[in-house]
Amino acid sequence: MMRFTMPLVIFLVLAAFLFVGLGLNPREVPSPLIDKPAPAFNLPQLHDTAKRFSPEEMKGKVWMLNVWASWCVSCKEEHPVLMSLAQQNIVPIYGLDYKDKREDGLRWLAMGGDPYTLSAMDSDGRIGIDYGVYGVPETYVIDKQGIIRYKQIGPVTHQSLRETILPLVAELQKK
Repeated sequence: MMRFTMPLVIFLVLAAFLFVGLGLNPREVPSPLIDKPAPAFNLPQLHDTAKRFSPEEMKGKVWMLNVWASWCVSCKEEHPVLMSLAQQNIVPIYGLDYKDKREDGLRWLAMGGDPYTLSAMDSDGRIGIDYGVYGVPETYVIDKQGIIRYKQIGPVTHQSLRETILPLVAELQKK
């Protein structure tokens, strides 16, 4: 009898871990950057490469950084949501064009509209690595002190805006 007890206990423990793991939301991957300063960068702007953008310019403002690319299928899914948000003028949205060719990024924004206050070019993906980008799109809410307060993995949806992002932005803007 004892010979079957130990394998049964091990099986039940493994089954419990599997059950818990299957119930987790893959979009809620904890980021080690939450509540940490946003990584610094200084990149050329997409529309005018003679101009540059750095998050330092945003100190004192709550803002969103949306990592996108012209080749990203999910970015096309979230684009109308970002366009709608930009029209509401609630929070500035800055783009980080990730591992993309400048011409492709410009063409994509010309065709679908440009929700971004500006977009910076991360052609080689190094800044994306600093931000812990798993894949595009990803969106960060950054507070007035330059601290990352939220990370959305995958497309921003009307639901994620309504339930999570906009309430957080409103709270941060009060501080």
